[in-house]
Amino acid sequence: MVPQPSKVKPLDNYRLMVEFDNGETRVYDMSALVEKPFYRRLKNKHLFNAVQVSDITLEWTTGEDICPNELYSNSRPI
Repeated sequence: MVPQPSKVKPLDNYRLMVEFDNGETRVYDMSALVEKPFYRRLKNKHLFNAVQVSDITLEWTTGEDICPNELYSNSRPI
């Protein structure tokens, strides 16, 4: 089972610091994703910074979310 996020903090350059329920803290880089149509609205820093933990993943008020496997597997530990 993939660890689930328990806390999230937006960082500069479209990165997210995510604390997972297994105690790990990792950084996920979204800079490439915000160029894709589904995430393009998140280039607006105000919208990007509105990220929150929602059930098993992260979600924005504008409806975007991230697959939990993607979030954990493609983030780097700090």
